[in-house]
Amino acid sequence: MTRIEIARSPASAGAALGNLPEWDLSDLYAAPDAPQVKADLEAALDRSRSFETAYKGNLARLAAEDPEALLAAVQSFEDLEDLLGRLISYAGLVYAGKTTDPARQKFYGDIQEKVTTASSHLLFFSLELNGIDDTVLETALADPGLRHYRPWFEDLRKEKPYQLEDRVEQLFHEKSVTGRGAWNRLFDETIASLRFSVDGEPLPIEATLNLLQDSSPVRRKAAADALAETFKANLRVFTLITNTLAKDKEISDRWRKFEDIADSRHLANRVEREVVDAMVAAVRDAYPRLSHRYYALKARWLGMDKLNHWDRNAPLPEADNRVISWAEARDTVLSAYAGFSPEMAEIAGRFFDRGWIDAPAREGKAPGAFAHPTVPSAHPYVLVNYLGKTRDVMTLAHELGHGVHQVLAGPNGPLMAPTPLTLAETASVFGEMLTFRSLLDKADTPRARKILLAGKAEDMINTVVRQIAFYTFERKVHSERRTGELTAERLGEIWLEVQRESLGPAIRLGDGYETFWTYIPHFIHSPFYVYAYAFGDCLVNSLYAVYEDADAGFQQKYFDLLKAGGTKHHSELLAPFGLDATDPGFWKRGLSVIERIIDELEAMDGR
Repeated sequence: MTRIEIARSPASAGAALGNLPEWDLSDLYAAPDAPQVKADLEAALDRSRSFETAYKGNLARLAAEDPEALLAAVQSFEDLEDLLGRLISYAGLVYAGKTTDPARQKFYGDIQEKVTTASSHLLFFSLELNGIDDTVLETALADPGLRHYRPWFEDLRKEKPYQLEDRVEQLFHEKSVTGRGAWNRLFDETIASLRFSVDGEPLPIEATLNLLQDSSPVRRKAAADALAETFKANLRVFTLITNTLAKDKEISDRWRKFEDIADSRHLANRVEREVVDAMVAAVRDAYPRLSHRYYALKARWLGMDKLNHWDRNAPLPEADNRVISWAEARDTVLSAYAGFSPEMAEIAGRFFDRGWIDAPAREGKAPGAFAHPTVPSAHPYVLVNYLGKTRDVMTLAHELGHGVHQVLAGPNGPLMAPTPLTLAETASVFGEMLTFRSLLDKADTPRARKILLAGKAEDMINTVVRQIAFYTFERKVHSERRTGELTAERLGEIWLEVQRESLGPAIRLGDGYETFWTYIPHFIHSPFYVYAYAFGDCLVNSLYAVYEDADAGFQQKYFDLLKAGGTKHHSELLAPFGLDATDPGFWKRGLSVIERIIDELEAMDGR
């Protein structure tokens, strides 16, 4: 195997940022060429083949005659899921560290292929389990051991109407490496390799996007122009990727008989279409009261009749633009977490103390931020591109919220630890809210309070309004794709249409902005993922209101929610807090929190 250097680049990214940590992946494997990687790949294939030989065609009989043997099969399947998950998680994290490195690309591709081959021998398991008669399976689940896995079986049953014949499922699965998976890689490697010329300096995408928050309008415009120029030069590739993946999804949805273009995402999220539709309608109805109103207010603060699109995230004139060191960011987040729960702060502290975070914005590193749960037998890892902005501190708080959630849900095991995306955003957004409220409590002047409130309003608009606009964009693109390919020009038209609706008349969308759909990774990796952010934000707004009025028992109920992982439906998890996502008023209450922040900012206008 090609040797891959995971060298420790200088941890210092400048005196202002301080020492930025790089993650230590040795808890998964010592190195990409470590003997254990090869041994586990061989074991995964051998064990998967043996599993198929032992159980294929026998599950209905075991369910009827020998529930303990069926339990042994489920536990063996779960162990294999953990092993395969460890391998692909490690390869994905190595790849994310430098997606432009050919050796890492090869390592990730090779592992992906081998894991896909091994897991193809396990495809029969869920299909065959869903072929068991309901009465027979229900009787088997009375077994004490199998009863533990009831939530997993119930979730599996929800997939039954959309499953295909075994050979077709196997073909879909094996072709994913050369299909969707390959197009995802092309997108990632293209984005990571792009350079944007700002004042003659070639910058990667993360650094260029960061300049849209620069205090200099000239610098912001230069960054926006550079983004547009490079995106335009690569429109052919991004348009082909988008058309191909939209068609790929249409084929899958048609074969599986999903009625709506987003139904597969709703199923994965274990949320009803009607709930999502009600949320989307509530947010779009609130655009004038949220984003339209806020951006008009911000334009006045900046002395402009309208904001240019590159001014949307500009700092306020009186904003504190100092660089926040990594040490200060760490203390800020952990202090806020500790104020809510010492246990929460202790879990988050492990990420700093044990090498679970990769923070520097390195050349070729995956842009953005994420928390990867890996597998329950290990622990999560967090990736951020830390540049010392206040938003970077909030991003750190967000991803650590995910990390805490993943740690707490881990004991449910590989089959039931994963949380639907709608609920997976709960802890992350709650972590952000804790950090924001902690900073707001320390604000000692009206000016400091205004800056924090404005920053929070923008973050919430980006999380709710912007993500629902993204969802609307995806719906339009996938709907039109059913009748034929979309040109780059048409994609740009749809993008501008949904952006004008969501951002409002106070923002001028200049030339080049029609290309900004190209870099959004969620459109590529996880179609219709984006509404989960709005779901999570509105949910947390309501949840936080309960917290502020609650007695000491709230923290325990909150931890119970996180520990549940994927074992409970959102209705069951929210009931102890008196919340119901099927109630239209639920979304309005969540959105009213953003409205009240803008109300306060309007009241402070001119001060």
